[in-house]
Amino acid sequence: MQGEVRRVRLIVGLGNPGPEYEGTRHNVGFAVLDRLAAEAKIDWRREQKWGAYWLKLGDTFLVKPMTYMNRSGGPLSSLAQFYKVPPEEVMAVFDDMALELGRLRLRLDGSSGGHNGMESIITTFGTDQIARLRFGIGPAPGSRAVDYVLGRFFPEELPFAEKALARAAEAVKWSIDKGVVSAMNTFNKIPES
Repeated sequence: MQGEVRRVRLIVGLGNPGPEYEGTRHNVGFAVLDRLAAEAKIDWRREQKWGAYWLKLGDTFLVKPMTYMNRSGGPLSSLAQFYKVPPEEVMAVFDDMALELGRLRLRLDGSSGGHNGMESIITTFGTDQIARLRFGIGPAPGSRAVDYVLGRFFPEELPFAEKALARAAEAVKWSIDKGVVSAMNTFNKIPES
């Protein structure tokens, strides 16, 4: 893999379906992909057999599973098998409480870090060799982690969160065009204010 440009052909945004979850911290994966779809002026298509919304951006598939977070692997695996996309050409975009708000962290592989959606994908594909873009949502205040991740950004966080979502969309496009390692070298750095 050294020296090889690892591009992605299938990108999954992780989130929970339904209007009650729109705009929540846990749905930043959906928000990043929605931003890319809007920029490209492409509408999402619902595919019942995969249990997902999907679209094609050039040669790359964008996917939003319509299962709950902890079952994200099933729809993604079905689509990957149908279009013959190997795990090393898949990227997941999801929230991470271990990173400060708006911080991006791209990796080629690794554990789920306790994220149920990523755990489902790793288990379903049978490998942790799946690229991922973690979007920092910051730590939960106190011990109310579930309420925090399923809550919306605070008003004072919104401008910064919007800027970070735009940067995350750029990181995904960069991964498609120039490869994940190049995106890592560019977007894992702390952005200047």
